[in-house]
Amino acid sequence: MAEIDWEDAFCGEGNNCFRIGTDNEGNGYIAINGEEDRHLTDSHEALRNMIRDIKAGKADHLL
Repeated sequence: MAEIDWEDAFCGEGNNCFRIGTDNEGNGYIAINGEEDRHLTDSHEALRNMIRDIKAGKADHLL
């Protein structure tokens, strides 16, 4: 299993903290802070596109 390089936690209001990570094999990861062993995995490119879409407001309807 590849070693994941986790970024510092990103926290919204309250205790809603997420971490984003990458590995040297081109994978991206998202996990709840403290539960990194239960992460979502996709390609680094898919993670990049998701972040771009969120920044562009494409997930605002979920708020």
